Amino acid sequence: MAAACRSEPSGSALPQAGAPHLRVLWLVTVAAGPWGTAAGAEEMPKCEDLRVGQYICKEPKINNATQEPVNCTNFTAHVKCFPAPNISCKDFSGNETHFTGREVGFFKPISCRNVNGYSYRVAVALSLFLGWLGADRFYLGYPALGLLKFCTVGFCGIGSLIDFVLISMQIVGPSDGSSYIIDYYGTRLIRLSITNETFRKTQLYP
Repeated sequence: MAAACRSEPSGSALPQAGAPHLRVLWLVTVAAGPWGTAAGAEEMPKCEDLRVGQYICKEPKINNATQEPVNCTNFTAHVKCFPAPNISCKDFSGNETHFTGREVGFFKPISCRNVNGYSYRVAVALSLFLGWLGADRFYLGYPALGLLKFCTVGFCGIGSLIDFVLISMQIVGPSDGSSYIIDYYGTRLIRLSITNETFRKTQLYP
C-alpha cells in the first residue's frame, strides 16, 4: 500500500508570499524619507536669503549727535526687514512663517562709522578761516603741527591751503582714527584702496 506523501513548504519559499507587500512598504518608506517628508521636497529658505524685491528694510534710526545708527557697534548696525506678503521663510528665530508684510523677518547688517565728536563742518571752517594759525590741526588733535603752523603763519599760507584741501577731501581726519561727524544722508567720501584682500583684474584686450 503506497504511503501518502505530503510535501512541506520549504523555508525559502515562506517569505515570497509576502514579498509584494514588503516591496510596497519599502517604496513608501523611501518616498516618505527618514522624517516622513516627501523625498526631494525643498527646504524652506531663511528670510535673509530672500532675493532683492522679496523684502523691504526700514531706514535706520539716526542719532542726532553722532549722525550714525543708534545701534552701531563695531562698525555694524542692524535694520528691520519685512518679507513681502505671501512669502514663506524661516524668520530670525528659525520659525517657519507665512508673512503678510507686517512681520519682521530678519535684521540686515549695515555698515556704520566710529565717531568721537569731531565735526566735519567745524574742521573745514577752522581750516578755511583760521588755518594760518593752525586752529584746524589743534582741533583735530595734532598740536605739534598746529604749533608749527602758528609759528610760520601757515607755512607762509602754502601749508594752510594744502591742509584745507586735505581736510575738505576727508583725507586728513582726527588723530584718534575716528571719522568725522557728517550728516548721515550728506556727502561722504569713501576711499577705495587695493589691499591683500582685493586685487586689480587684468584687462583683456581682443
